[in-house]
This record gives sequence, C-alpha cells and structure tokens, in this order.
Amino acid sequence: MTSIPAPETFAPCAICGSQSWQSAYTGPVRNGAFGALTEPATIAQCGGCGVQRLSEQHCIPDSFYETDEYRATLDQQLSEDAFYEAHDALQRGVLDEILEEGLRGKVLADVGCGPGGFTDHVAGLTQEIWAIEPSHAYREILRSKGYRTFPYATEVPAGDERADIAVTLQVIEHVADPRAFLSEIAAILKPGSKIIVTTPSRNDVLMTMAPDWFAAFFYRAVHRWYFDAGSLKACGEAAGLTLRGIRSVQRYGLSNALHWLRDRRPRGDTRMEPVDELLDQTWRAHLAKIGRGDTLYAVFTV
Repeated sequence: MTSIPAPETFAPCAICGSQSWQSAYTGPVRNGAFGALTEPATIAQCGGCGVQRLSEQHCIPDSFYETDEYRATLDQQLSEDAFYEAHDALQRGVLDEILEEGLRGKVLADVGCGPGGFTDHVAGLTQEIWAIEPSHAYREILRSKGYRTFPYATEVPAGDERADIAVTLQVIEHVADPRAFLSEIAAILKPGSKIIVTTPSRNDVLMTMAPDWFAAFFYRAVHRWYFDAGSLKACGEAAGLTLRGIRSVQRYGLSNALHWLRDRRPRGDTRMEPVDELLDQTWRAHLAKIGRGDTLYAVFTV
C-alpha cells in the first residue's frame, strides 16, 4: 500500500484519530445494484486502528437515509416485503445470539431497523421495542406495528428508562462517525447491557479469490467504512465498550463463489452443479472457522 498525503480527502480517523492513511484500493465502486459503478474512487486504510474508508467526496450524505431515494439508488423497493426478502437471511445468527440472552420483560433497541425485519421476530418476547430508524416512510410502518420509534438514538429522551439490549445490523458501515454511533447506542442502555453489531467483513474470501472484479462490487458508495475483526474491536473499545466476542459468518454458499470465478457476477443462492447442501454447509463452516466469511458478528457490553 502507498501513503496518501491528502488531508482534504482523508481527515483524521474518526475512530482512533490517526492521520496516517495508505491506499488499499483505487477504482470504481458499486453505486446501487450490480453493474452500477461510480467514477474511480479511493479506499484508504488507517495506519492506527486498521479500518478502511471510502474517500469522502464519493460518500452519500447521512441525510440521504431519511428519504426514499436511498432504496431507489440501491434498486430496492421501499415496501416491507421487498425489504424482508433482502434482509431476512441476516437475522438467523443474530436471533441465536439474542435468544440465548433472553428477552422476556426486556426493552430492546434496534438501531437502523428498516421496517422491522429483525424486531418482528422478537416482538412477542419483549416488554417494549425501540425502533430507531431515520427513514420517515419506515417509521410510519414501525409505528403501525406498535413500536416506539425514534429517528436516531440521540432522540431518545434523557429521562426515559434505559434499554436492556441493542442490535444494529449492517448499519455501522454507513454512518459518518462509527465510534460516536456506538457511544450514542451505549448512552441509551443500562450498564452491563449487550450491543450486537453486524457488518460486512472486508476479509470476505472473494476479496482474494476474485480480486480483479469482486472489489468493485464489495466497495460501495453507501458504505464509508470497511471493517475486519481487529478494526471493529478497536472501534468498540474506542467508544468505551468491552468486546465479548466476534466471529465471522458466511451467508452465501459455494456456488456463489464459483459463479464469481466463472461469470464475474453474484448469483446469491443459485446452486451450481454438482454443488449440494453438504458442500455448502462445509464451505460456510470452513470460512467461519478461518475468519473469511462475508459478515462479522460482534458482541459488546456497555
């Protein structure tokens, strides 16, 4: 990697304050669905905590997430069904973690929850759910389900009872300041409470299996930040949290990797012959074991 002496492009790291940046990738990044790309952009890696980030001039503003335009840019519908179809697969591992904790009689905060893809799975187990979501349209849906809604964690009244547990799923990579984001979540929780964080892993095995074409898909205009286990741990600890565990999870089967190698494009869970369920399970388990899955699951405590 080469150093980047461009303070106007890369300000001191929001996580650790380092002013040392090195280029990790230069080229187009995804701007919506597969095939939609930006002009060449720079991804730099912090010399302090190791996080990677997209050059600010290629990022979308935070206010964009309050509008319908965000989903339109991603070629996604704003409807509940479209959201659930795209995100339900993310919930499985989180449900295992959170149900082990127990939710009966507890207040759960879901930060960046969309129309409630995760909260709907656990609503009957909790005392109350705080649905924290910047999109005006999604908050209307959430209110209709009986959830208490806020646009941001900072909008939770200071005098209110604190929540017992929080989840934030595939959100931290979008925000302007990930350390402040976690601190704001911690501020609405009781001492000792658990925060479950998921985010795409930049150690995704396809980053080395198909680097010439996968990187332009993995890096995205809607994601400022790109974490590995070490930088996510550093972010949580900089926010005053204690890491309880972090693991790698592989959501997609072997066929998706083979399609990338052959077709240079994603195919999701479309199975390629002769791959079967056993091969897929082995593939997912192996990548999780060696830390090369596509998603990071971290558990912090306040």
